[in-house]
Amino acid sequence: MNLGLAVLGGGTMGIGLAALATGSGLPVLLVETDDSRRDAAAAAVRAQVRTARMLGALPRDGTTGVLTVAADPAGVAAAAAVVESVTENPALKADLLATVSALVAPDTLITTNTSAIPVGELAAAVRQPAWLVGTHFMNPPYLIRGVEVVRGPDTGDAAMAAVVDLLAALGREPVVVGDGPGFVSNRILMRMINDAARLTEEGRATPEAVDAVFTGCLGHRMGPLATADLIGLDNVVDTLHVLLERTRDEAYRPCATLTGAVAAGRLGRKTGHGIHDYGGTTP
Repeated sequence: MNLGLAVLGGGTMGIGLAALATGSGLPVLLVETDDSRRDAAAAAVRAQVRTARMLGALPRDGTTGVLTVAADPAGVAAAAAVVESVTENPALKADLLATVSALVAPDTLITTNTSAIPVGELAAAVRQPAWLVGTHFMNPPYLIRGVEVVRGPDTGDAAMAAVVDLLAALGREPVVVGDGPGFVSNRILMRMINDAARLTEEGRATPEAVDAVFTGCLGHRMGPLATADLIGLDNVVDTLHVLLERTRDEAYRPCATLTGAVAAGRLGRKTGHGIHDYGGTTP
């Protein structure tokens, strides 16, 4: 399949998705309105493609798709599929999806890389709800093959077939789940991360000990707090707010450890400091 893919958003996930797609040989339009992010995007995508190929996560001798970086989303009209991957802000996502759905052909696949916002909620913003699908990629998308695919209440069979084809072109494996706040992954994971951080506040265990219980005792690849640092603590807090607002479950209210880290600029691996220290410059 030779798809032209539009990726909306040049943050951590947008860059990762553009790297996955170009590294898989697909032409990509990356749309980012922030000047500094847009200026850095092409180099960041190339660096991730190199890393993925060094690790064997993408074909070493594969063709690299052409990357175009733009501020104006008008170019999405020519794309065969669109992946929205901006900040986990419901109003921002809805506004962008409304803009995009007015530009593309009625039968264009539009996917939202949301962490927790129900697809049915976002579908109210688009012209063709039958062509909107949730695609929750994990970070980094070139390493993690599974993608949580969320079928909204209005998502049609044609869109589901199209998203399976798109993921096959990217070498990813869909795991289809039903719609709802947090879907499967973050309905469970975000509560776990919040509880893990609360345990450190209560003095029951250090962050290292919390994660060691999961890796050394339970056999997980990574503990919940290290996972939070990889996701980005700002993204974790945003997702917890989405879940709290939609479930009214106080277990999702972000604890002081998480909100304090975000306020201090300690966002996880991407800043060198989060719950754990990764050798970055102290904010």
